[in-house]
Amino acid sequence: MGKASRGKKQRSRDTSTTWSATRAARVAYQTRADTRRLLQDNVWVHQMMGSNVSNRMTELRTVLHHSNVPEQHRENLAFAMMLGKQGMRRPWPSSPAEAARWQIRQVLQLVDRAEVLVISPAAHAAVMAAAATLEPADVATLDKDRDIPVPTGLLVLPEPVVVENRGGSLSDIRAFGWQFVTQHQVLPDAQYSGIQLVCFMDRDGPVQPQSWRLAVAQARATGSPLPPLVPDGIYGLRADGALAAESSERHAEVSEEHRRLNIVLNQVAQHSTQPPEEGQWDGGRIKDTYDDFAARYAFAFWRLAAQGVTVFDASRESGEESPRSRTKSQPTDPDVRVIRLANQVPAQGAAEDGGTSRVYHHRWTVRMHKVRQWYPSVQEHRVIWRGPYIKGPTDAPFMVGEKAYSVD
Repeated sequence: MGKASRGKKQRSRDTSTTWSATRAARVAYQTRADTRRLLQDNVWVHQMMGSNVSNRMTELRTVLHHSNVPEQHRENLAFAMMLGKQGMRRPWPSSPAEAARWQIRQVLQLVDRAEVLVISPAAHAAVMAAAATLEPADVATLDKDRDIPVPTGLLVLPEPVVVENRGGSLSDIRAFGWQFVTQHQVLPDAQYSGIQLVCFMDRDGPVQPQSWRLAVAQARATGSPLPPLVPDGIYGLRADGALAAESSERHAEVSEEHRRLNIVLNQVAQHSTQPPEEGQWDGGRIKDTYDDFAARYAFAFWRLAAQGVTVFDASRESGEESPRSRTKSQPTDPDVRVIRLANQVPAQGAAEDGGTSRVYHHRWTVRMHKVRQWYPSVQEHRVIWRGPYIKGPTDAPFMVGEKAYSVD
């Protein structure tokens, strides 16, 4: 639960090259290898994650101290809300450093086992648009057996997504990793099928404050350089379809509860920390008011992949580069899958006069919605959730509403 508030200042981006599946696959493959090598026993990452755990636990304890939760249960509940959701079981750690060691072991396991995926800019834009339509309760309909095509994955984005965190600081997300876990909760004691979702910052990303550049330089000087993907926020998502059969009213209640909790956590963070070193950035950014962008993006990606709106391709593109142009440090056939926006038939609708159907010239995101699906095998209708998904021609521009975000 939660991410570090690492602010970063502007850095120029290389926009002279176009995206290529082969190039992206090679970079992702090498980035995963370098991250795994440099993350092992890295004292700097350990300190960052320990500080993150300490800050988040302080915020949760403060909120629970002013709640109606019985005092004897507050500490257990705080640990369960953060570490229990991530897959840790009791006994809880005795210090933030111990919790950080467990988290790093989890991240190393994920990076070591994950199938590497890269996503094309068009598919990334579709996921961003779909994520913007989601409510917190939508994510609670996640079912790992139905929705997640790859049990353990590392998805490397075509460019970092700049996120405005609690307090206004900026960070950038370059990759998402996930693996199946069992969540351990209290009040009542319960176990759920869940997903451990890890956000990775870009060490060399587009926004860099002086403090971050200094940390990178010091880590390199001490012989323990930071990995290219720096683990940041770790989230726990329930993945047993808990709300799939609930009413729309219950969905609205869950979404409102999520917002209320994070509004209070935002207020606590603003009063208990120093003003952040706010980065400057001339591109688009995501204002992550309720600390749920990562969950919404991942959920939208999984759902779009499962519904066939995106397709999985081989990592190699014919005609891009000859084998002779590849160096020994660049694998010729890395185990990387490419996610592209599927080729779609243009969305059409019957004309009012019953004549020729019209062809739409834009794409749009269809929100999650309930439908009555007929099941011939049991001769009955069942209510199921569909969406989010993209409608319209593949090469057409998106038509977006006020909640859509753009990262230029």
